[in-house]
Amino acid sequence: MNKKRLLIVDDESGFTRLLKLTLEKTGNYTVREENDGTNAWLVAREFRPDLIFLDIVMPKIDGGDVAQQIRSDPMLANVPIVFLTAIVSQKETNNEIGGFPFLAKPVSLDAITKCLNEHFGTEG
Repeated sequence: MNKKRLLIVDDESGFTRLLKLTLEKTGNYTVREENDGTNAWLVAREFRPDLIFLDIVMPKIDGGDVAQQIRSDPMLANVPIVFLTAIVSQKETNNEIGGFPFLAKPVSLDAITKCLNEHFGTEG
């Protein structure tokens, strides 16, 4: 089985590290973490992820700007982006922010797994 490549962009390194280790333990994913949003676009170009989990509120650059950089790049334009955010709850919207699906923080492993299953049709 080909492992799916996931990029997690979030300025909270403890969160990205824990999520990376948890997802890689399933054997279904290769995960790269980036804790500086200003590097996210270049890391995505180099890593070529199958899906990007992207925090919205980060220092220096917000996730909306990072998503725009990624969408503007022909190499990355079709990579699914799922926002991770504490600024809204799942109940407040139609589960999208700016046309992107999102998961509300604090996010559970069950919510991450469900999201990945919806995108890839696999069990995590």
